Amino acid sequence: MERTDKNIVKRAVPNRPDNANKGTMGTLLSICGSFGMAGAAILAGKSALRCGVGLEKLAIPKSIYPIAAGSILESVFLPLSETSDGKISRTNIPSLLLEAKKSTAVLLGCGLSVCDDTKALVKSFVENCTAPMVLDADALNCIADNPGILKKRKSDIIITPHPGEMGRLCGITAKEVNADRVDVALSFAKKYGVITVLKGSGTIIASPNGQALLNTTGNSGMATGGSGDVLAGMTAGLLAQGKSAFDCAAAAVYLHGLAGDFAAEKLGKISMLPSDIIDCIAQAFKSSGL
Repeated sequence: MERTDKNIVKRAVPNRPDNANKGTMGTLLSICGSFGMAGAAILAGKSALRCGVGLEKLAIPKSIYPIAAGSILESVFLPLSETSDGKISRTNIPSLLLEAKKSTAVLLGCGLSVCDDTKALVKSFVENCTAPMVLDADALNCIADNPGILKKRKSDIIITPHPGEMGRLCGITAKEVNADRVDVALSFAKKYGVITVLKGSGTIIASPNGQALLNTTGNSGMATGGSGDVLAGMTAGLLAQGKSAFDCAAAAVYLHGLAGDFAAEKLGKISMLPSDIIDCIAQAFKSSGL
């Protein structure tokens, strides 16, 4: 099987001309977070910005806006109406779909939570959004009982499940997923027409056309809550800049693991945090020749 290397990064990252501005480097709409899950939205938001996207619009429940705004100075925020327990309300769907039309990519799912309102949100975006999307975490849990909806997509979709989420989508256990990771990822990608990033030791990036890559970077220090939010943000940040969805997915996985390796060198695998991975993204780009 082919493996990721720094060449995939060079294919996924556009040239940055001297006359570039925030409008020419892509606009990302990130719809993330819920009460109690502000960190997921923050980690994803910071990661996307570190990957060079020109403008990020972070759509989050209004109850967590003060926390997120105090942590990310560079993002535009869209505080949203929410349910009684702090999840994004379905009443936001029309306005968010309008925002998506003004964006070059969408990230949906980090810290979103699963309820009737978020299920309606994810369903509406899969069926109506024409911008390429990254679906992570609870966006995948929201469609686990009906993954066939992915066939109704209007755009390229990258999904980034861990084995548990992949198992829920496929109706099998995480153990069964890990027993045949390549085949599970490829089969799902082909069946539903989405780029499938099956996370874990030796992350698999599979495309609907049968191409699969095995990632070569990363370490066990990344096995902690929040690392997946960092990857989702990185993937979406690259995707918003306009290159091939498959290349962006593979490059994000490679860079994410490489940044994790640099963090482990500095701090050790036991004590490193997902935020430390974000701090090493720049080093990962530089070591890839960018």
